[in-house]
Amino acid sequence: MAVFVAVHSANAPGTCRHASKGTLLAGQVQLFFDPMPNPIEYMKAGKVRPLAITTTTRSEALPDVPTVSEFVPGYEGSFWFGVGAPKTTPVEIVDKLNKEVNAALDDPKMKARLADLGGVALPGSPAEFGKLIADETEKWAKVIKFAGIKAD
Repeated sequence: MAVFVAVHSANAPGTCRHASKGTLLAGQVQLFFDPMPNPIEYMKAGKVRPLAITTTTRSEALPDVPTVSEFVPGYEGSFWFGVGAPKTTPVEIVDKLNKEVNAALDDPKMKARLADLGGVALPGSPAEFGKLIADETEKWAKVIKFAGIKAD
């Protein structure tokens, strides 16, 4: 993976997402990265202007907002949630949980709610989720190494 963009910005350590969103709405900061479900209501209301979506495809919730990859080919920075269990959890329980979670993600009401928030359901198997975690860990480890990021 190549590192495509170098951005120099100041971080506001110790501030929570909600306080940071307030500083954006008050005009105290000019740029804010946040998973779309958090600021989407402000975007739709015109209180903040989305510049780009960091996923590889445009959002159905905000179809007129371009992706970063339209300007920086290959760029992708998705935000996702998943359900995990301890490694010692019996396979039959993992399979049952997976079946129920996938059924919930396939429910039309769930899909509609996720879409309202700018989200997309990604049902799959435990093995596919494990691969996603491994791939994301590898991708972001390269970025961290390239940027020289160190834990405080």
